[in-house]
Amino acid sequence: MADPVRRTLLRAAFGTVAMAALPTSPVFAAQKAGTGALSFVHLHTGEKLSVTYRRDGAYDQGALKALNHMLRDWRTDDVIQMDVALLDLLVDLRHKLGTKKPFEIVSAYRSPLTNATLAAASNGVAKKSYHMKGMAIDIRVPGYKAESVYPIARSLKAGGVGAYKAHNFVHVDTGPVRTW
Repeated sequence: MADPVRRTLLRAAFGTVAMAALPTSPVFAAQKAGTGALSFVHLHTGEKLSVTYRRDGAYDQGALKALNHMLRDWRTDDVIQMDVALLDLLVDLRHKLGTKKPFEIVSAYRSPLTNATLAAASNGVAKKSYHMKGMAIDIRVPGYKAESVYPIARSLKAGGVGAYKAHNFVHVDTGPVRTW
């Protein structure tokens, strides 16, 4: 019969390995049941992507890799693991809007270098932006004005939401709930 201490250590080690294989997030997000599918058009690169990244609560690592690449810092080509809670938030937003049109990406991941450059040029860029953590995205929704998307995104209470009416985009992130 196996030693109880050894068995406990083996369980703990297995749990650590299993958790390491899951997508991580600075903000814990429980896996959602059902399907998570998103479509994007990147306004700066012209790239398009439609992908199902979650099926029955299980995240598809290949699809997440494709999303991470799509949402990379287009200026430097740096890629980071995007927060799956952000992807789930976008699915919820798309559902509430009642649209199947692709989100247009204005900005997603930003490397620290890109963020510092943008922050130096504009006081509208946070120096500790959630974009640098893979927890934020700036989007347009075809057929919708930013001021129409903003209250719907706010109603999700899933993080920060900002409307940039002059440039017709909305910022959403999975940080603390706040609005601007």
